[in-house]
Amino acid sequence: MRHLTFIVLGLQLMLYLDRAVSIGTRRYFAQHAGDEAAPSTVANTLVGMAVKAILWIVFLLAVLSNLGINVTTFVASLGIGGIAVALAVQNILGDLFASLSIAVDKPFEVGDAISVLNTSGTVEHVGLKTTRIRADSGEQIVISNADLLKNVVRNYKRMQNRRVQFSLRVNPATPPALAGGIPAALREIIERQENVRFDRAHLKSVGQDALEFELVFYVLNSSYASYMDAQQAILLASMAKFEQLGVSTSGPPQRMLLERPRQTDKPAQHKGPTALKVQPR
Repeated sequence: MRHLTFIVLGLQLMLYLDRAVSIGTRRYFAQHAGDEAAPSTVANTLVGMAVKAILWIVFLLAVLSNLGINVTTFVASLGIGGIAVALAVQNILGDLFASLSIAVDKPFEVGDAISVLNTSGTVEHVGLKTTRIRADSGEQIVISNADLLKNVVRNYKRMQNRRVQFSLRVNPATPPALAGGIPAALREIIERQENVRFDRAHLKSVGQDALEFELVFYVLNSSYASYMDAQQAILLASMAKFEQLGVSTSGPPQRMLLERPRQTDKPAQHKGPTALKVQPR
């Protein structure tokens, strides 16, 4: 009766603790999560499973000890067996800990647009072992969590603004006085755009092929469509401004000189001076 009472009370206590762990982990991650995304669910699952496993193992050892069984040897064998199991499933455990790291550190969440391993797409699901990404080209890409965290992950959703830098090339024969007014004209064009902040416009290099002007500006939101719209508007306005100023964007003219060899006869074979006869064309 004493052993049965201990087991019943211990089992009831473990059920209470099991339920308390489930509620506590769920509330903790709900309070510290930005939204109810899958990484919080993964963290809740992993942490809850780990705590529950420890509690039930302790309860099982307590029951065996209460029944008079020497658990010291059993605990030692569990330690050795645990090491063997850990070595056998180290890849799986690596993915599990990586998923826990994703859940706690939150480098990305479901719905974020990321780029990793030459792949760009939207995160669809973060599981215990793998992460699924819907690529921009349409297919679904599955990457293990451990491999995912070993590489650089670019999270475009958390981008506050976008820095844009590109160059415009004009004819090298452009007069210096005309070329000197191009940076100011480009600045005026950029400042007329909405949600765009001008940074700089300079003559970057002077070469035989072209005069290169470098533009740098910021798009004040993370939308890729806004970035392309702003760049398109600036390029079209720049083309119109160049046409108005009389600035050519074509390169210098190139001339090709073709030289055809003359046809000659073989020199005459005699002992006197060598004679070379050239036939007129």
